[in-house]
Amino acid sequence: MKLNILSLALATTALATAANAADLRMSWWGGDSRHVATQEALKVCGEKYGHTISPEFTGWSGHFEKLTTQIAGGTEADIMQVNWPWLSIYSARGDGLADLNEFSDIIDLSNWGEAELADGSMKGKLNGLSVSTTGRLFVFNKITWAKAGLELPKTWDDLIAAGPVFAEKLGEDYYPFEAAALDASLIMTLYGTQKTGKPLIDPATNEISWTKDELVDAIGFYKTLVDNHVIIPWKKVAAAGNLPLHENPNWSSGKIGGTYQWDSTYFKISDPLQEGQELAYVDLLSQDGQKTPGIYRKASMVFSISKNSENQEAAAQIVNCLLNEPEGVAALGSTRGVPASKAARQQLLDADAIKPIQIEAQARVLDAEGPGIHPMMEFPDVRSALQDNLELFAYGEIDAETAADEMIYAIEEALEDIKS
Repeated sequence: MKLNILSLALATTALATAANAADLRMSWWGGDSRHVATQEALKVCGEKYGHTISPEFTGWSGHFEKLTTQIAGGTEADIMQVNWPWLSIYSARGDGLADLNEFSDIIDLSNWGEAELADGSMKGKLNGLSVSTTGRLFVFNKITWAKAGLELPKTWDDLIAAGPVFAEKLGEDYYPFEAAALDASLIMTLYGTQKTGKPLIDPATNEISWTKDELVDAIGFYKTLVDNHVIIPWKKVAAAGNLPLHENPNWSSGKIGGTYQWDSTYFKISDPLQEGQELAYVDLLSQDGQKTPGIYRKASMVFSISKNSENQEAAAQIVNCLLNEPEGVAALGSTRGVPASKAARQQLLDADAIKPIQIEAQARVLDAEGPGIHPMMEFPDVRSALQDNLELFAYGEIDAETAADEMIYAIEEALEDIKS
């Protein structure tokens, strides 16, 4: 009799599992290491919950166009890796993707902080869970600053005062910092955000929140850095070939003493350093009377669930497994950066799968304060509006007032696309 009861129980369990099994699809972009790791993670998570997940992966090029076409036609995968700025395109009103808040009994949302959840939310709907969180931080070459007889800076004034010291003690080809192209425009927006307490574009209203005078002041700050030998003039950077920082011999040799970069690029900028050089992160530089530290923090990418999925609960199980549960976390590793999930981050740290300095840097990102960043700050038209006009200003071809006018006009034109 006991055997029959046991057989009946096992049969019932098998039927229940079969009834709950789902055929799912997941799409993402990446390189070979990410493709291999994600397929393994889908396999172990699928086996854990009795689901089958078909992988759909590409490189970065063309993925946006492919995903946009799928979503427009309602043929997207159940689970999608989505670039954070794309949320404003796919779900501007919060209803274009599933609301993951509805699956809080399946997905352990406590592993993300309020700011991280806000990053993936549109109009109060949690449309994407941050896979990894990144932010811009100041990092300095300790050895170069020590050679100049200076402590690492804490304020903008400290950095500005260091320019003449570097030139006098180390030589005219030594600079305490670097900022050209995108880096220059991000320094400009950081300075203005700190001073005004507002993001350049308000994510709640889709409007430019700075006045023209505030933007002119931020543009002028770039010239202050150049005039004080803090950064290499834009023309000089261009004449040297506009080398990326990690390919610049002046960076690897220590002649450039600092930078403002995504924390996720630590190894990219540290690996080229010559023997004996050493980097250190510091808190965001501050200014007198600032209204916010102004951290530029964003989700590097999110996992979303299709609103058209017929198996949203099953998809939520897989998302939770990938981001929070030991099997999925171990399989994915750090192929998408330092995990935003606290559980995943600790698991990989305990396994020595990520380095302590990466954790230290991300802690600075997560602990710092700043207003929300509008996704449009990541769009090419907005970046070009800032970068191109700042370059013209740097070359002396236009003044700060004209640069501000041109920036405002181009950004407002770009914003019209998401208002309509």
